[in-house]
Amino acid sequence: MIRLRIKVIDWPRRALALTDTPRPTCPDCRGEGGHNHDYGDHNGEYAGTEWVPCLCWDENRHVVLLPLPRRPRWTRRRRDDGRDPWGPGGYSDEPPF
Repeated sequence: MIRLRIKVIDWPRRALALTDTPRPTCPDCRGEGGHNHDYGDHNGEYAGTEWVPCLCWDENRHVVLLPLPRRPRWTRRRRDDGRDPWGPGGYSDEPPF
């Protein structure tokens, strides 16, 4: 049984895509689509975590429904030094005068 959902993908271009979801009754992942696996370096110390996907779904399989338009260049606001004048939250930190 296919469990479809709509998702925004970013590669190769932003688009709306139809994707499958993990099986909710899967005994291995319990509907999460996989699990985290911690691993260590040669000394046995923690070196990171990697995502191990479950076999009940393929997270890379999707069907593109609609490509999303790119923002026009004139709406992209950048300073000469490349920083966004509106800051990370989209608000300006400069005085209004």
